[in-house]
Amino acid sequence: MKLIPLPAFQDNYLWLLHDGHRALVVDPGDAKPVLAALQQHGLQLEAILVTHHHADHIGGLDEVRNATGAAVFGPARERIPGPLTQLAHGDTVDALGLRFQVLDVPGHTAGHIAFFAPDVGGAPVLFCGDTLFSGGCGRLFEGTPAQMLDSLDALAALPGDTRVCCAHEYTLSNLKFARAVEPGNADLLHYTQRCEQLRADQLPTLPSSVEQERRINPFLRTRLAAVQQAAHAFNGASPQDEVAVFAAIRQWKNEFK
Repeated sequence: MKLIPLPAFQDNYLWLLHDGHRALVVDPGDAKPVLAALQQHGLQLEAILVTHHHADHIGGLDEVRNATGAAVFGPARERIPGPLTQLAHGDTVDALGLRFQVLDVPGHTAGHIAFFAPDVGGAPVLFCGDTLFSGGCGRLFEGTPAQMLDSLDALAALPGDTRVCCAHEYTLSNLKFARAVEPGNADLLHYTQRCEQLRADQLPTLPSSVEQERRINPFLRTRLAAVQQAAHAFNGASPQDEVAVFAAIRQWKNEFK
């Protein structure tokens, strides 16, 4: 299995997974890079996985579906152009001989879902849309801090070697903020240097891994003393209130320059 991030727009990645013959794509916000990759590699698109309703994730959906006949799978609680199979937590999707588990991860949007496959070429894969980014998380457009914290907890509990396939190349800006929250985190410094080199070489920083994110992502570390102290310094959030700590860090990120 080959896992390929297809750049789109300014900083999106549309994820293509294929076995040399059949393929699936995640969140085809733009049809052009998807159709070009299918032609380049001689692939038949079997499935389209959709995590949420934002235009940069579904803008090319109809064109890709019409061009390929691929089946579409997406969140039951969001308005996604049909026809599609509507999914909720606990459902599964079978594609390319793989079985993907569906996880409800509200927060960025109310009905956001993620797709987790426990073994893709020897390691798990997570397609998490805009819920989890490397070094960050999605803005709370429709959900609450409590919902997003629960969603991130669920993703952080996945196996450490899970490849985290985020939908945006936000890593360097996220890491700049993470260093403001945890300036003493040596893992964060080393990871930043690695990602800076990747971008200098015009390579993606993604996929990350769940274990990497546990070590450097402030939004997965809100129960640690250093992050709680940073949240308290920002707006007086009580370290005993885990949702308030998360909300403070998210608000700080919203305002961070």
